[in-house]
Amino acid sequence: MSHERLKVLLVEHDPGFTRAVSDMLSRARDLSADLSSAPDLRTAFYELHRTRFDILVLDVAVPDGAGLGSIPLLKAERPELPIIVAGEADSETVAVEAVQAGAQDYLVKNQLTAGWLERSLRYAIERHRTDAALLAAREKYHSIFDNLVEGIFRTTPDGKYLIANQALARIYGYSSPEELMRSLTDIGQSLYVQEGRRDEFIRLMQENDTITGFESQIYRKDGTTIWISENCRAIRDAKNQLLYYEGTVEDITHRRQAEEDLRRSEALYHSLVETMPQNVFRKDLQGRFTFANQQYCKHYNCKLEDILGKTDFDFFPPELAEKYRRDDWRVMETGQTLEFVEEHQPLGQKKSYIHVVKTPLYGPDGKIIGLQGIFWDVTEQYLAEDRIRRANERLVRSRRELRKKNQQMEEDLKMAREIQLTMLPQQYPCFPHDAGPDKTAFRFTHRYLPTGAVGGDFFTVSAASDEQATVFICDVAGHGVRSALVTAMIRALLEEIKPLAHEPGQFVTQLNKDLYAILKHAGTPLLTTAFYFTANWKTGLMRYTNAGHPKPLHLRRSTGAVVPLTNATGRSQPALGLFENTAYQTSEVVLAANDLIMLFTDGLYEVQGADHELYTQERLIQDVRERVNLPASELFDTLLERIRSFSADGKFADDVCLVGMEVCRPVGSAE
Repeated sequence: MSHERLKVLLVEHDPGFTRAVSDMLSRARDLSADLSSAPDLRTAFYELHRTRFDILVLDVAVPDGAGLGSIPLLKAERPELPIIVAGEADSETVAVEAVQAGAQDYLVKNQLTAGWLERSLRYAIERHRTDAALLAAREKYHSIFDNLVEGIFRTTPDGKYLIANQALARIYGYSSPEELMRSLTDIGQSLYVQEGRRDEFIRLMQENDTITGFESQIYRKDGTTIWISENCRAIRDAKNQLLYYEGTVEDITHRRQAEEDLRRSEALYHSLVETMPQNVFRKDLQGRFTFANQQYCKHYNCKLEDILGKTDFDFFPPELAEKYRRDDWRVMETGQTLEFVEEHQPLGQKKSYIHVVKTPLYGPDGKIIGLQGIFWDVTEQYLAEDRIRRANERLVRSRRELRKKNQQMEEDLKMAREIQLTMLPQQYPCFPHDAGPDKTAFRFTHRYLPTGAVGGDFFTVSAASDEQATVFICDVAGHGVRSALVTAMIRALLEEIKPLAHEPGQFVTQLNKDLYAILKHAGTPLLTTAFYFTANWKTGLMRYTNAGHPKPLHLRRSTGAVVPLTNATGRSQPALGLFENTAYQTSEVVLAANDLIMLFTDGLYEVQGADHELYTQERLIQDVRERVNLPASELFDTLLERIRSFSADGKFADDVCLVGMEVCRPVGSAE
């Protein structure tokens, strides 16, 4: 800190104490400081709007103040500013109350020395930085914990919840983890459908201390049932005494239903195969029979065990067996289905003609493991060559039409991409409207990189008034036609709710409600994150709300700081379209000349590099900080090139959208 020059704001009504503090700062050995003073809170707030300070010293007894109650007012105005309280009382109780109110230290005026003041300033700034780092880490943890897809729990052995995340509450049908823990006070009696299932869970945990894939049917809040899979471990203390269970829950209802459908399908398949009048057989890669249905066995007048393991050479003349073998190899080598009419004459039987369909058989790894054939007698039909020729002609026409439709689909996708690009801003508004691009108060920049024909990212920039700009960005999960359709719907909804554009919280709340009403009929929610803000070039006030979107970065170029824009409540807000009645809150920040607001979608940093290393948001912030003074367009281009060079394949895995707003002149300035 010896090389820093601190800007200190002293809020003090006593000129004598102000002079004393100024004198102490001039005699400080390890720091240098510029002192500004304000005789009351009103002047202090004016100075905070006008100047960036590193620390604030507050006389607890300023005339228009509220005692220690002034601290939260100042923290609300400048949460990033450390505060030291000075007072007459030499009381540990007052000191503790000051720290609890948000101050970093408490000084007794008549005991203050130059050394003590210098030490307090340094320690207050360091403590504030440490607190900010801890708050950021805690917020990141809660964001991850609350937004996981899997449910997370911690329970006592007797069946009471200690911890649950939002995903677990959603899986079980509750609005919040708190409601879940209040309602489910006895897991064994209230949760599991099968009686004794909790006892089985406890027994396995006592034997192994871990459980993987423990599948059970459970009751949701509304009485409906679903299937879940639990992974759990026992947590013990240093004396090996059981403390609690913790683990994860996954909703596997769809998988269980799919497995049941598959079992029914297989049973139906075998039932059909055994009762159908056609002959069905299977062969392995060596041409040996591995299956034949009852009709096949009846056709050759033999039992299944007489067929399995044999080849065509055991049943047909050599020339026919050799032809069948060549056809089989063609199917298994090309992976294509063969369908034709061929000569057929088992040993000891008369010649006939059969219609044959041979298709490749695939193993679980996707490799061909043999073939399946089905045939039936078409001797009479074979003699009707004209009918067969017409059928073949119809088949050719059908394939030609299919190719034509595929080509049309590709052309439609190309047009959809062009249409989607026209939905993005083609030119930006100026502020005020009669200012040219070189005189505008706000300058906008963007980069849009869809990974497919159409993308799921979207943004818009508009003027809510001659003084106020609005910027909206969203990211719909995925990057195909489905996501592009949702972005088109969002664009239309934005037009409908323009009257609410001045109030970010109300604006996004209405957008969420409208989007939910549309998407709830789709069967499954489509995750859509969004960020919306308004900025007034006269007041410098930026008001915003965040719906589960990556936190934009506030580049304060005057100080070189790069700060993620967090919610005023300190908690994340859900993505759009998931919950019908979510009320989104508005947060605020004050902009200064040369500031840059940088918005982006998660495709920018969800990039995997060499050795499976991920390009994290922390890396992104560091790279932006190193380029903080570049113009927005140059910053965006160099940043994209930096991330491409980090990527293992030089590409982005998801759509990327970057939007920037630069403050081009001092707030409130007309020129």
